[in-house]
Amino acid sequence: MSEHITSVETIDVRFPTSRHRDGSDAMNPFPDYSAAYVILRTSAGAEGHGLVFTVGRGTEIQVRALRSLAPMVEGQPVDALVADPGALARRLVGDSQIRWLGPEKGVVHMAAGGLVNAVWDLAARRAGKPLWKLLADLTPEQLVAQVDFRYLRDALTEDEALALLRAAVDGRADRERRLLAEGFPAYTTTPGWLGYDDDKLARLCAEAVEAGFRLIKLKVGGDLADDVRRLGIARRAVGPDVRIAVDANQVWGVPEAIRWMRELAPFDPYWIEEPTSPDDILGHAAVRSAVTPTKVATGEHGHNAVMFKQLLQADAVDVVQIDACRVAGVNENLAILLLAAKFGVPVCPHAGGVGLCELVQHLAMFDFVALTGSTTDRAIEYVDHLHEHFADPVRISNGRYLAPRAPGMSAEILAPSLADYRFPDGPGWATSTAEAALR
Repeated sequence: MSEHITSVETIDVRFPTSRHRDGSDAMNPFPDYSAAYVILRTSAGAEGHGLVFTVGRGTEIQVRALRSLAPMVEGQPVDALVADPGALARRLVGDSQIRWLGPEKGVVHMAAGGLVNAVWDLAARRAGKPLWKLLADLTPEQLVAQVDFRYLRDALTEDEALALLRAAVDGRADRERRLLAEGFPAYTTTPGWLGYDDDKLARLCAEAVEAGFRLIKLKVGGDLADDVRRLGIARRAVGPDVRIAVDANQVWGVPEAIRWMRELAPFDPYWIEEPTSPDDILGHAAVRSAVTPTKVATGEHGHNAVMFKQLLQADAVDVVQIDACRVAGVNENLAILLLAAKFGVPVCPHAGGVGLCELVQHLAMFDFVALTGSTTDRAIEYVDHLHEHFADPVRISNGRYLAPRAPGMSAEILAPSLADYRFPDGPGWATSTAEAALR
């Protein structure tokens, strides 16, 4: 019998980042960076790893959604899965009964993405390539075949996508050499968590500049006077030439976003991220019109490619922020990258959570090598948290991501970390039973 998927293991793994307010923002004051983690195992002993990022309570719901979809993967022949992950993506997203719970959004859509990403991880491992390289080595025709264009053709057709990818073929080898030699630009949110005191903010801002970052991001939206003070501290720490982006994490309505950003304008914010509900396309357009020259960035909570299509069609966004775990995996992110390229809008991936830096770097690097060929106004978010738990952690040098070289999507969490932070009975939680009961 040919190699097939023998099991789909799911694990609820949570890290108690709320203890030090790492990850804190106006909407999420005490997050515990967590993941619904999935391991595909094959009859030949191979594995594929994936995860869905969460922030604490509710991870058990995400794990249950993964288990609900697992029967569509178990028993499947590996050769067919890795040859065409798009076929699996369409089955997972299109299941009529599970789809009803979305459709194509929320917990079930993210679960589909976790499984799809695990298949891509398995495919890259079998090919002996990091995922960015596996994707960049595919032909334009193979890449376009991985995208579901059903709801996108009014903005992007298959022929247009092929033209974009074919136009980039000639420079692929040179860009790959540049990527391996120079890495990809990063920006850092590490200094900017809302729960940090002023001294820590100033210190981390200065350290970020010293480490080579030319863009930092601060969380805003809790209190206007506090935001004015904190941006003043950050601007003095980094000087006039380093970009400062701000992120409201959806806490404002449209009029409040406009008013608040006008108060922060003297500090020259580069972009305002998630200024209002992530579903409000016209609201984002109104904010963008009102706060220029500050840019509008959004996308980490964009449900699906249709949301991104509308943001781009409505001129509502200056910076597209993809997320490796929010939409239905690599395939839907390929669609979003193609849409952004068609509309000429730069992509700066979201990576503020456990495993997100590891996963999304592959998508941005593919975009550079095989699609847009540009790093202008593009950077991958970086946070200095929890990388030590991964088998192939991100590497940062002089404010740039170094390209992964190990096969896979860099999703594998080390077995001791899974054991220590398995919720609720791992030692990392069992030492604080009262705390765990609240999470």
